Amino acid sequence: MQHQQDFGQRVRRVFDLSRGRAKYTTIHERIVSGARIDGIHLCQLGAAILIASVGLNTDSTPAIIGAMLICPLMGSVLAISCAVATMDMRLFHRALSGLVLQTCIGLLTSTIYFRLSPLSTQTSELLTNSSATIWDLLIALVGGFAGALGLSRRQEPATLVSGVAVATALMPPLCSVGYGAAHGDLIFALSALYEYLINVLFIAFGATVVLLWLRMPLVGDLDGDGREDEEEKERAARESHSFRHRLALVLLIFALPCGYFSVQVVKSSIVEKGTVFEVIDTYDTEQVTQELDIICPGLTSYRVGVEDSYDAESDILEQRVVATVETKEELSDARKGEVEALIRLHVADLDEVSFVVEGEQD
Repeated sequence: MQHQQDFGQRVRRVFDLSRGRAKYTTIHERIVSGARIDGIHLCQLGAAILIASVGLNTDSTPAIIGAMLICPLMGSVLAISCAVATMDMRLFHRALSGLVLQTCIGLLTSTIYFRLSPLSTQTSELLTNSSATIWDLLIALVGGFAGALGLSRRQEPATLVSGVAVATALMPPLCSVGYGAAHGDLIFALSALYEYLINVLFIAFGATVVLLWLRMPLVGDLDGDGREDEEEKERAARESHSFRHRLALVLLIFALPCGYFSVQVVKSSIVEKGTVFEVIDTYDTEQVTQELDIICPGLTSYRVGVEDSYDAESDILEQRVVATVETKEELSDARKGEVEALIRLHVADLDEVSFVVEGEQD
């Protein structure tokens, strides 16, 4: 029993976040100053927006990372988490208003840039930053936790907070919304906006967990008269519990589509083969192979997959479903027609059937 108690005490000491903690007033000042919006702040925001937009437009990962390091959005998000943890509604409204203002500036600036840019192709960076999954949610949650943990230490947390800004990636999805708006792609814009909001909400949630763990004191002056009496403190405690429960419910509901998208990603897991992606167990490949063996004795292999196709006229990267039939000898046109007809019975969205002879592939 004594050994179990000693082990439990050692574990508690290891995870004791109060060790090395800065004063509550210092933590509060750091967070509030980080959320302050002034001329320098807006210049940094504008620079980050333009760098991120250019990076997304040209598929430049270094430029996007630079934009995330410059981006001051994290300050407002952490201020919201501090307001929730301390029940400081004045700070909450101020930080939320600041975040909305920064978001609007980001959307307007990125939309104008993508409207004027001669490059309209959806790059891989744009596609990456326009779809939220449960993994994005997890990164935002842990990133917010790490960011608040860094701000709560006695030493300056600049390096850690910069790393959190890169990991959680607020700026790229926001600029991706601007791309969707500039090109009239509502679905793309909404998808990117959802990823941006997922990052914001779960960064704030992760940071709030740390501040509650550190027992940041509640703001008991609810009426703003500069005095805190016992009745106000008790009411603040009650309202804080109710407020946090409501926010937790909102987060849960908001995260449901993210879970759905993640399930779809898992279901569409693919095996890469060169430029063709073979979809697992989707197009009755095994059954069709057996049927093709009957009408096409020289069959060597049969596969169906999704491949990327660039349409030069519309300047859009599309995906096409292609079936590949490999045989020992060249098939006649009539036999090719029979094979294609059989395949189309099983693959309704088929775009093309490719016939190749064994040993003659590139």
